[in-house]
Amino acid sequence: MSADLTDRPLLVTAVGGAPGFDLARMLQQDGYQVIAADANTYAAGLYLPGVTPMVIPPGRDDGYGAELLEICRSQRPAALVPADESEILRLIELRDQLAALGVRTWLPSAETMAACHDKAAFHHRARQRDIPTPRTWLPDELGQVPDGLDLVVKPRHGHGAKDVQFCHTARQARVLCELVDDPIVQESIDGEEFTTDCLVGHDGTVSVIPRRRLVVKNGLAVAAATFHDDQVAETVTATLAALGMTGLCCVQGFLTGGTDRVLITEVNARIAGAFPISVTAGADLIGQFLNGLFGRPVDHDRLQFASGIHLIKYVETMVAGPAPLAAARPIPSPCPAPTLLGGIR
Repeated sequence: MSADLTDRPLLVTAVGGAPGFDLARMLQQDGYQVIAADANTYAAGLYLPGVTPMVIPPGRDDGYGAELLEICRSQRPAALVPADESEILRLIELRDQLAALGVRTWLPSAETMAACHDKAAFHHRARQRDIPTPRTWLPDELGQVPDGLDLVVKPRHGHGAKDVQFCHTARQARVLCELVDDPIVQESIDGEEFTTDCLVGHDGTVSVIPRRRLVVKNGLAVAAATFHDDQVAETVTATLAALGMTGLCCVQGFLTGGTDRVLITEVNARIAGAFPISVTAGADLIGQFLNGLFGRPVDHDRLQFASGIHLIKYVETMVAGPAPLAAARPIPSPCPAPTLLGGIR
């Protein structure tokens, strides 16, 4: 990948999380100017050397749209890439206004995004299209749960394994539903967890790059390994077609010993937290995404990958020193020079 698509900056949001942080850094390494945005002044990606840092309101705030559009007017990014699902529904609403400012986006439809963001809606769509997925119930359906089934209670619109609770009976699940915001209840799956990095071209052609989630902390795979599996690729491809997905996304699921060997648990309409493993395995994931984003054909032959490639993630220290940067947009420059640690590469 090389910076031959634009000489204007690329705006990456949610740089406090692993997907946005790694994407901003990788784009920089490949020669692009990067505007790094996040709602949290202490988001690590705001402190990447060389980025233009911007603090923006959370996607759920009323002022999010106006603030983001003002940044786009003043900074003139060529494209915007969101790295957090909570922003995408708002960005779909802003798509035409962003385009009028010359800012490219590659986003799914509002209907597709709603099915991804709502775990109950995803389960309903998957069952309609015969996509294998764990059995799922709303709180008022707990009387339908079979005896002897281990269960998971989780937020219907949650992410990052936040507020996920495990239990052994429907009675326990009923209590947990009082503690979890807008919950769903799913059967607990005993199997090997996987994630796939996916790129769906404008013509519907799909590339799927699976990896085993070997160690997971707070919903993020901190150790993973790529693998080839035709059934995983076929099931993921069918899932994305059922949702009408387009662009860069990731799919999570389990390999089990049951009748349905591959179970799909969720689809995220954004880049995954451990996507660098796919790049290391040989897939030009970001380069081909940018091709599609800027109206060029996606070359799926460039998305072939090697199996058995491992990734280990760790928490690195970005800043150590006085209070780092003021909570303003844009972050003032020059600012007190922090001490950079952690061998940022």
